[in-house]
Amino acid sequence: MIYRNFIVGATIAASTAFGSAVAQQGVTKIVVPFNAGGGTDTYVRMLAEEMTKRDMRVIVENKPGGSGVIAADYVAKAKPDGTTLIMSFVGILGTNKVLFNKLPYDPQKDFTSVTQIAYQPTIIVGRTELPYRNIKEMVEYAKANPGKINRGSPGAAILSNLAPVAFEKSIGISTNHIPFSGDAQAIQAMLSDSIDIYGTSITSALPHVKSGKFRVLGVMDAQRLSQVPDAPTFKEMGYDFSAPLNYYLSVTGGTPKDVVDKLNRVVNQVIADPAFVTRARALGLEPRGGSPADMDKTLKGEIDRWVPVVESLNIPKI
Repeated sequence: MIYRNFIVGATIAASTAFGSAVAQQGVTKIVVPFNAGGGTDTYVRMLAEEMTKRDMRVIVENKPGGSGVIAADYVAKAKPDGTTLIMSFVGILGTNKVLFNKLPYDPQKDFTSVTQIAYQPTIIVGRTELPYRNIKEMVEYAKANPGKINRGSPGAAILSNLAPVAFEKSIGISTNHIPFSGDAQAIQAMLSDSIDIYGTSITSALPHVKSGKFRVLGVMDAQRLSQVPDAPTFKEMGYDFSAPLNYYLSVTGGTPKDVVDKLNRVVNQVIADPAFVTRARALGLEPRGGSPADMDKTLKGEIDRWVPVVESLNIPKI
């Protein structure tokens, strides 16, 4: 009996030790606030794959909806141990507080910056059979045909919706906004002719531009995109308007600094890898890293720009 109890006790102890080791090794989860299959989702999955090759176990989980609120609330309430991150952006960390009556999370207190991970400009794409070929012609059509253009977005609080809204207001036109819960759904709506134009990034639109189904009407940046060199910038069309899409990684607030530093180090190793950069650029994304402080500075600049813009639009709160 003594021998049997010893064996049972040893087995339990070994099992507990094994469980603790597994817990320590853990699985790091990056939550993407959009449906699977979109451009940023593809990029984050590439990032997770490369992080896994660097002594981490990283998976991606999609929690779409609510302009990022569902995903943000989930990560905000996670254990602050560095195993739950979110692909964040200025909507989640800034402009949502203007667009929602009551957020279930605090954008400042519930998240800790890890690093920026990428950048790309907002673009407007349209179906190729439409009677306008660029943003200037679209504006002329919108003025002559009020209420005739249906415009999709990946979410009301997403910058690729807010930028077109701000642009429309600045020149005195309006479109019918139809929000979706990510790029994948909006792309399908475009393909089924449910919407006419779409504020997005080249990442999700590029395959359909190449197939001839979509046309890039304008690029909200200072220079043209290498993936679609024939697509004009807004500035070339006479509109001094730009809207960069910056993507970040944030972790649950209160995560220890040494854990944040490790995450930052691994992510920056990945996005500095020439092979990864080549793959990212093929998607239309420019990898961009840095320190948590660098992310805070870039994010502050975005919040300082876009929160007043959103407030001026008088968009009804959700």
